[in-house]
Amino acid sequence: MPLNQQTIQNLSWLARLKLPAEREGKILNDLQSILDWVEQLKEVDIEGVEPLVSVTDGIAPMRKDVVTEGDQQADLMANAPESVQGFYVVPKVVE
Repeated sequence: MPLNQQTIQNLSWLARLKLPAEREGKILNDLQSILDWVEQLKEVDIEGVEPLVSVTDGIAPMRKDVVTEGDQQADLMANAPESVQGFYVVPKVVE
């Protein structure tokens, strides 16, 4: 895909970027280099390669979902500056 100054100006308008005119040439060269690299990637033979879902083959170990330390409400409320009926009291943030 050949790029030109008009394409760069159009892309900058779409991205809502204000590009100085003196930088358009460098950006044009950089984008063209990126597109050339993408074209090189298209030449890679990927026949028979399975798509990856994850970069690791392992499966995360599962554990039983059990309560290990429960019924500690009184201990937790002891750290609260203020509590009412077992709940933390916090300043109102929405009016």
